[in-house]
Amino acid sequence: MKFHYIAFQADGKITENDLESKDVNQVLEYLRDHNLKPVSVKQIEKELGGERRFGKARINLTDQVFLSKYLALMLKMGTGLFQAINILVEDFTKKSVRFLLLEIRAGLEKGQPFYTTFARHPQTFSQVYINLIKAGETSGNLEKVFDNLSEMLTKQKELKDQIRGAMIYPTILLVTSILIVIFLVSFALPKIANVFSESGFQPPFFSRVVFGVGLFFGHYGIWFLLLFVLVFGVFFYLFRSSLVFKNWLMAIIADLPVIKDLFRKIALQRFASILSSLIKAGMSLTEALEVTASAVGNLELQRALVRISREGLSRGLTIGEAFRREPFFPRTVANLVTISEKAGHLEEILSTLADFYTKEIDSSLKALVAFLEPLLLLSIGFIIGLIALAILIPIYQLTSQF
Repeated sequence: MKFHYIAFQADGKITENDLESKDVNQVLEYLRDHNLKPVSVKQIEKELGGERRFGKARINLTDQVFLSKYLALMLKMGTGLFQAINILVEDFTKKSVRFLLLEIRAGLEKGQPFYTTFARHPQTFSQVYINLIKAGETSGNLEKVFDNLSEMLTKQKELKDQIRGAMIYPTILLVTSILIVIFLVSFALPKIANVFSESGFQPPFFSRVVFGVGLFFGHYGIWFLLLFVLVFGVFFYLFRSSLVFKNWLMAIIADLPVIKDLFRKIALQRFASILSSLIKAGMSLTEALEVTASAVGNLELQRALVRISREGLSRGLTIGEAFRREPFFPRTVANLVTISEKAGHLEEILSTLADFYTKEIDSSLKALVAFLEPLLLLSIGFIIGLIALAILIPIYQLTSQF
């Protein structure tokens, strides 16, 4: 087993390290033999495939924001990178982040480049994050890079929270509507249909159709529910594990008339924000375009950026000319890029564009929610109305005979 210890040396200084040992007692014996007074001894998660696991809790976007912000702050204050990592190891209590920091420190002790530890975890850290750190390490400007990273990730988190918050009410409304319909069709409607069938009364054709649907779901509803759960589980697994399936599904969703414009604005906002950060970090434009293409999350925009880099700039076209050739970009964006190229402030214009599209996304979200809410209410009202009519019409006919 591997343990991490923190102890006082004979001169009063604090030291810490990792130690392979059979148990805690053996670690304490080692410390005593080396004249060290233990402060803390903790077992480290077992290594898997040569790579230390982060534990059950993953490093999320919030963790990345705080990690980048703290590193930027400490580097600004003149703290050395290795010393900053040591301080963060003590400050972070979340196991996944702590294990990452320990892995970073071990890499630095071995003389490995700083960015390589992040590169070993591509499922957690994006190519943009990794390449920004690499560029900052190469240029000796890590302080500014982490400052830009914390700002960029904060905007990403705010955008995600904004989208999630806007969709909470429509989601609750949709789930509630589905549960009401399932209850009516699978439980209430079959019982009412049985009452009419046992009484010998012949309801009208419209009511018989609705009752037939209710009886069918009353008998086989559980199988449909199990099938739905199975299909949802398969979709969720493929979405999380298969990039091809995820791109295919997102392409279908992005083409839906109601949300197509919203997805386009989200992609443009990510493009402007990421490309601006990469250029600020000192990365060449062609390389920055390639990295941005891998992170925008929109296949059409990804292909457009790759064409700009490989078929436009590499063949001698200006930035403005290369952008104007791509129909994905609105004319305004292409014109602003052209102007910024002449002025030499491309990263500033892109940052302004990112802020502009953030506000546009907010407006589009409000419009989408305003469209979805009455649509869902009308849909559930229509279904409940049909069921109510199917029940009331035969009741009225039955009572009118007496």
